[in-house]
Amino acid sequence: MADPFVQVQHVDEIAVITLAKGVTNAIDDALVAQLSAALRDAADDPHVRALVLTSSNRKFFSIGFNIPSLYELQSDEFAHFYDAFNRVCLQLYTLPKPSVAAVSGHALAGGCILALCCDYRIIAGGRKLMGLNEVKLGVPVPFIAECILRQLIRERDAQQVLETGEFYLPEHLLAMGLVDAIEPEPADRLMEAAIETARSLGSLPLSAYAAIKHSRTDPVQVEVFEKLEERNRIFFESWYSPEARLLLSAAMEKF
Repeated sequence: MADPFVQVQHVDEIAVITLAKGVTNAIDDALVAQLSAALRDAADDPHVRALVLTSSNRKFFSIGFNIPSLYELQSDEFAHFYDAFNRVCLQLYTLPKPSVAAVSGHALAGGCILALCCDYRIIAGGRKLMGLNEVKLGVPVPFIAECILRQLIRERDAQQVLETGEFYLPEHLLAMGLVDAIEPEPADRLMEAAIETARSLGSLPLSAYAAIKHSRTDPVQVEVFEKLEERNRIFFESWYSPEARLLLSAAMEKF
């Protein structure tokens, strides 16, 4: 059996979920399915009080969608993947336990979205980039990410992130509120900080934490469900548009 793309270890009562799909952790059906299973196990396990989401390497947290494998999909196949991605994002975002993203490397597009779905984000210092560059690929930012972003940071900053498609360094991310802390070298300090944050949050009464978190996440979930069908239609039309086809084809060279 091939090595899993999502690995799970337990540090005391913390589930450490590690993306381990090569160097880039490109997101496709297989990674989404394995991540969903890991999140479900963490939610159901009474011995798990919090989780940390991270990467197996220091270059990429995740590069985002696996464009080479998704580019040739027929519309119904791509719709299946995109629906599963949205569901796993909501699954992570609404998890009734604390979640911390340990962003060890670049978190781009879909990778940035996974980080945004966590309650807290700690990024490694140095040249680690994070952002939503979908507009530069000819597609809109997935609606769930837009909703989370607008709740998380100031509207003017959200507009900049969404409409320019730029990537940002840790200091800029911290200033905007996209990350909560920067952990400098050595690399092992990032995981130590993330686990300690998860442990501290996990020590709180979980029923109270879950209720408070629900008050924050439920309005986003309601908005997503109300408009998701229409927003998905717009995303699909953009994905298969001639302009996006050219831009996505060029982006495949980076994979």
